[in-house]
Amino acid sequence: MNETLVATPSVHGVLEPVRTRIHREMLSRLDLNQLEKMAPDALRAELQWLAGQLMDELKIALNETERRQVIQGIQDEMLGLGPLEPLLADPGISDILVNGPQQTWIERRGKLERSAVRFDDDAHLRRVIDRIVSRIGRRVDEMSPMVDARLPDGSRVNAVIPPLAIDGASLSIRRFGGDALTLQELVRLQALTPGMAELIAALVQARLNVLVSGGTGSGKTTLLNAMSASIPASERIITIEDAAELQLQQPHVVRLESRPPNIEGEGEVSQRALLRNSLRMRPDRIILGEVRGAEVLDMLQAMNTGHDGSMTTLHANSPRDALTRLEHMLGMAGLQLDARSVRQQIGSALSVVVQVSRLSDGQRKVVSLQEITGTEGDVVSMQEVFRFEQTGLDTDGRVRGQFVTTGIRPRFAQRLRSRGIALREDLFEPASRSL
Repeated sequence: MNETLVATPSVHGVLEPVRTRIHREMLSRLDLNQLEKMAPDALRAELQWLAGQLMDELKIALNETERRQVIQGIQDEMLGLGPLEPLLADPGISDILVNGPQQTWIERRGKLERSAVRFDDDAHLRRVIDRIVSRIGRRVDEMSPMVDARLPDGSRVNAVIPPLAIDGASLSIRRFGGDALTLQELVRLQALTPGMAELIAALVQARLNVLVSGGTGSGKTTLLNAMSASIPASERIITIEDAAELQLQQPHVVRLESRPPNIEGEGEVSQRALLRNSLRMRPDRIILGEVRGAEVLDMLQAMNTGHDGSMTTLHANSPRDALTRLEHMLGMAGLQLDARSVRQQIGSALSVVVQVSRLSDGQRKVVSLQEITGTEGDVVSMQEVFRFEQTGLDTDGRVRGQFVTTGIRPRFAQRLRSRGIALREDLFEPASRSL
């Protein structure tokens, strides 16, 4: 972990008192109700003009570059997310982690770095958090000190405030790029091989039920987005998420988002309720952003009763662990069946588990693709088709390894052929590709 402060093009250091002074002076002179009625571009121009006027009036001596930085800081504070705006504008940053007003970390290329960005105080940070969550009709206060939200670009947000966060409010932002990555771009990034990408696209087109498994930050949602691009444009897709993140490009998509309870503990709409309702909406496919609890029962039943081609993600460290977690969640749903019956339901509902992982150097890769072949006795049977084998680290600490084709010809190959999807003859031949 690199603890060198990373400078950002924001107002900090000697310019921060100037920005604060101008900002306070502007608030005392502006009619905030009138500003809310202005178009964003006109409001930005108005703030720029007034900030320049105040700097002249108060005889604040700054060069042109410093004046631009102060004006930009004021615009960010009043129109955006304050000190976070320069970080959000940097496409190379994948995570923004705020640990109280004086400490901000960023993730770049899989590595954490400390940023020079700071907030004035905890109240300043809380205002930014309130601005984020209020945009989507959510709230965070002492009665509800944790909240999940999203930014307009789909970036995932989590905030925790005192008394749960002891050292000041905590804010975590998982960035989403402007455009969802495709399978071809993931191949270019060496997250998988061309053959694996070809097979995954075929699985989606053939309407097999797929579970994407992986740890936190491993790229599950990114892969799910890339996979969804292979869904025909003629199909009706229902997506269900706790915080809307999926970026599907098809023309016929209905996006549903769960809702937490209000301050009285009422009004909650869970993923399970949305999933049950979606079955009445004539879906061709259901995509569940992440299965976490009791909704797993309805998801597996939907997969088993004609909603082929459904997909979801799950937190787990291996394909076998993923199936174990599904069993545990079925218990949470109150399913009163013996272990063998539960595993039979899982084995008949799911066809493929795709395991993704973030490696020690920050690379994200598809490390295993396994077919579920049914159940044998009390065990869900699986066979691995592709895997990534790590062989070591190079001198720069970068992971070295190879993608391996196990040589097993999966049973679903016949289903692909019956759907008119032709794969290369040598796709499943034993082979490896070093990286």
